[in-house]
Amino acid sequence: MPFIFKAIDHIQLAAPKGSEDTARKFFKDILGFDEVEKPEKLKKRGGVWFAFENYQIHIGIEEPFSPAKKAHPAFEVENIEELKKHLRTNNVDVIDDDNLPGAKRFYISDPFGNRMELLEWIKE
Repeated sequence: MPFIFKAIDHIQLAAPKGSEDTARKFFKDILGFDEVEKPEKLKKRGGVWFAFENYQIHIGIEEPFSPAKKAHPAFEVENIEELKKHLRTNNVDVIDDDNLPGAKRFYISDPFGNRMELLEWIKE
C-alpha cells in the first residue's frame, strides 16, 4: 500500500455546551490528564483538550448533544484496582466486566454519559 497508519492522534468525545469546567474536574482532577491549550482558531468552538503521554483526548461541544453509549475509547492502565478505588472515592460509578479473556476491565461514564473502558492485561 502507498500509505501507512502510524498512530491514533487523538480521541474526541462530545459534551454539551458550557461543560468545559465539568470536563476539567473529571479528566484533569480525577483522571489526572494534563490540559492542552487549543489552537487559537479552534477556541471559539468551545471544548477542552487533555493529554497523557503521547495521547490526546479532545472534548468537543456538540449541539444537540447525545452521549456515546456503546462506542467508546478503551484505555490500558496499570494498577487497575487502585484506579477503581480512586474512581469510587470520587463518586464515579464503575461497571465491572469479566468478558475479555486475559484482562481485568471495567466501564465508566464521563460526566456527560460517554462510555469509557479501562483495562489492564494480566501477565501470566
